[in-house]
Amino acid sequence: MTYRSLLVFLDQDPLCAARTQIAIQLAMALDCHLVGVAPTGLVNLPVSQQIAPSLEKLSAMAWSALRGQAEQATERFRQECRAAGVKSVEAVVDESDQAQSLVRHAHCSDLTVMTQADPTAPGHRVAQSLVEQVVLYGARPTLILPYAGRFATVGRNVLVAWDDSREAARALSDALPLLRLAERVQVISWSDGGTDVKTLRPRLAALSQWLKWQGVSADLRVEASEIGVADTMLSRAADLSADLIVMGAYGHARWTERVLGGATRGLLTTMTVPVLMSH
Repeated sequence: MTYRSLLVFLDQDPLCAARTQIAIQLAMALDCHLVGVAPTGLVNLPVSQQIAPSLEKLSAMAWSALRGQAEQATERFRQECRAAGVKSVEAVVDESDQAQSLVRHAHCSDLTVMTQADPTAPGHRVAQSLVEQVVLYGARPTLILPYAGRFATVGRNVLVAWDDSREAARALSDALPLLRLAERVQVISWSDGGTDVKTLRPRLAALSQWLKWQGVSADLRVEASEIGVADTMLSRAADLSADLIVMGAYGHARWTERVLGGATRGLLTTMTVPVLMSH
């Protein structure tokens, strides 16, 4: 498995610059096509005939402003890609809802690059929902960068969170192109005391063999944990100086929608290092 096309979300947020640079870095390291998508956020809504004329001018002004912002974002993206020497680049202005646009483009990409929502920024709940929808519905792995901090590298020192679940297996498989380039890969399974360590070790041995077949050399271990999953992962990542966490993203049905599980959402809100998630 290789990545042939990467997708990065473009907007006017100051965090877009760091996100774009990481996407460029990965595209060049993996020698793949890079797509930047700037959704305008415009949505067609039914309007009554009585008020339609009065809204026509306002709608045109809003469309023009949003379209202009998206075009600025894509032009900036093209310039940065040219300066870096990216071989294959595509910039798209998509006149549709942000979440729908990114999910649709993610379906035709191998990896989507997003940024964690800044809780101090206006509209942070909308930004958080956008990331969650891409993770849940994008059908491809999503690389989420923390809103705070600078990351010179992503994927040289990788921590893989393993719990023998479908989601963890999916994330590990989806991360293989990055794991093959990593200088160090550590797979850790945490036991809270309720899981028999003797049953975990044989599974990790089988996983180690599979990783070798995929061209990945990894250290695998079982560790005890007495705190929450998200806190455990972030604490261990800090201890190991990891620059990437790979984990499965858990979701569940709630009425007519799907939402992220508590541990997954917890990590999305407290993350301090980049995280690759697959659902």
